[in-house]
Amino acid sequence: MKINGKIITATYKNIEELLTDNGYKTKYVAVECNGNIIPKNIYSEYVPGADDVIEVVTFVGGG
Repeated sequence: MKINGKIITATYKNIEELLTDNGYKTKYVAVECNGNIIPKNIYSEYVPGADDVIEVVTFVGGG
């Protein structure tokens, strides 16, 4: 799979595991998989495939 342009060979049981294993906090990100936004309420159910293209966007506060 590809995450934010980087090829990853690991497998994950769901999006939630993918995020935590890669240092993301699920509260502060949005995830797109193959052009579709994945709702936060299904992160623990959605299983990423080996050929998926995933984009993770992190929200940053500022002033």
